Amino acid sequence: MKVHQLLDHYGITENPFAQEDAQSDHVFLQHCLEGTHHPAWDKIFGNPQSPSTSVVFGEQGAGKTALRLQMVSQLKRYNLEHPNQRAFIIEYDDFNTFLDSFRERLYGRQRKQEKALTNWKLWDHMDAILTLATTKLADGIRDPKSTEESQTIRPQDLNELSRLQQRDILLLASFYDHNRDMAHKQGWHQLRRKLGFRTWTTWRDLIIGIVVTLVTIGLVLWQSEWQTLLNWWVGAILLAGWTPWLFRQLRLMWRGWQVKRQLRVFDHQSNTLRKILANFDSSEISGQPMPTMFRSDDRYGLLMKLQNILQTLGFTSIVVMVDRLDEPHLINGSPERIRDFLWPMFDNKFLKHPGIAFKMLLPAAVVHYLNRQEKEFYERSRLDKQNLIPSLEWTGESLYDVANDRIRACAKLADKPPSVKDLFDDALSREELIGIFARLRAPRHLFKFFHRLLVDHCSKYTEDQPTWKISRETLQSSLALFLKDLEAYDQGRGTG
Repeated sequence: MKVHQLLDHYGITENPFAQEDAQSDHVFLQHCLEGTHHPAWDKIFGNPQSPSTSVVFGEQGAGKTALRLQMVSQLKRYNLEHPNQRAFIIEYDDFNTFLDSFRERLYGRQRKQEKALTNWKLWDHMDAILTLATTKLADGIRDPKSTEESQTIRPQDLNELSRLQQRDILLLASFYDHNRDMAHKQGWHQLRRKLGFRTWTTWRDLIIGIVVTLVTIGLVLWQSEWQTLLNWWVGAILLAGWTPWLFRQLRLMWRGWQVKRQLRVFDHQSNTLRKILANFDSSEISGQPMPTMFRSDDRYGLLMKLQNILQTLGFTSIVVMVDRLDEPHLINGSPERIRDFLWPMFDNKFLKHPGIAFKMLLPAAVVHYLNRQEKEFYERSRLDKQNLIPSLEWTGESLYDVANDRIRACAKLADKPPSVKDLFDDALSREELIGIFARLRAPRHLFKFFHRLLVDHCSKYTEDQPTWKISRETLQSSLALFLKDLEAYDQGRGTG
């Protein structure tokens, strides 16, 4: 007996439990994204008009990535309904590029995998988030068609930007635009042209140098022989004419080197930064925050500039989705490295920054570290104010509802959509099934168990003599084996 034969009997066109990862689970993406939510959904998601930070810890398979996808979907829908009060979405969930570049900046023993992340600081997180936000903003300005509709940068909003805001966009792009499809300088100039930002005044020092050179040489040749050009005073005049330009270029090269040294999440070229910063008039960037020191103050200043720009473009808030912290190869699932990477973010000033909400979906493996911190950590993080959910738990009833939702979503040929109870022998009560599901703890475990159960049931019968109900004996035997495997997985001795 085939699994699809059993499912066809109930009008179910595909296996509702074949996929385990939310990102590739088309049943979830197409049918359950809007309607199937964790009981704590309201606390986690909050109100998109005034989004707030939430910190959620959950074991693998508890549905953290599914929550992220649901929140992104809801925010996109909200943006379409409120075009002038949109949320700018930043998905901070791919850390490998940032961590690889960061590790390259370390020396000696600090580069070892087990020690590297002890050097990661809050401003590194801020640099990574500013990189994602600025690159997304710059790409949206350069090519509005490349962005999703709810996040698009509208031409009429660009026209509302003041020159200072245009300067701020280009200043952010100087440091944080990390478009991999074009060279940094090329992308910056394309962005400048899109914004209509004029930079002709920056040629002043160069023009002075050229004019002094031409006038000096012309007067010398007019008044005397060419050998006079070899006199020391001619060289002194030429040097004086070029001094403003040379001094400015050296100062910009120094600034570029400082940024290259301090910005550790991706690689910069000092000379490229010098050429880009040379397009700003000195008076326009004097005193402006730049990531030139190991501190967060400058990053907060740049973050506020980003918020001011987005406000004019129709984005009243920023929502940062933090997920998949255990997946980067430098972390590789290690609770200690997750802690080293994550802990700098637990800063109340950062998490409660006005206009920004962090949706932090974190591995449960680090919860026990959370309970062993000093008083100073709790005072700095103020997790009691961050909508903390210490454990993303699923009750048997909520998992029963998840199974029902998935079965009904796939029952496209059924006159009356079946429930999960319909698949089992009538002697099995709804309460018994809920009790069994409660032991599975998480949606991913539920899907794995159900898939195994369907295979076990079908393997006991032939195609010409099928049985359409799963018996108590099959359920109990499959459950016993699955719980044994799950226990081994919890102890790090199996795949679950």
